[in-house]
Amino acid sequence: MDEKIETHPVQTVDHKGGKLSKVVTMRAYEVYKKVYGEQEAMVTGHCRGGFSTGELIAFLYARTFPQTEWSKRIDEALRGSEHV
Repeated sequence: MDEKIETHPVQTVDHKGGKLSKVVTMRAYEVYKKVYGEQEAMVTGHCRGGFSTGELIAFLYARTFPQTEWSKRIDEALRGSEHV
């Protein structure tokens, strides 16, 4: 079990930053890219320190629906959220 897991930086509520498995961040980025366009810095951390937890939840939630609904589902997931 010495296998190194590749990670990406993510924002945290305490603003110290964290890391999350690249497998997860790239799933979220797939949705981000389709809805907002390509910006790889969102997952590498060079833009705002990566995705926030709220964004990750919204993008992964949207991914469970057909691509044609992703934008609508992101909005649905983010509506009413506070510092998630």
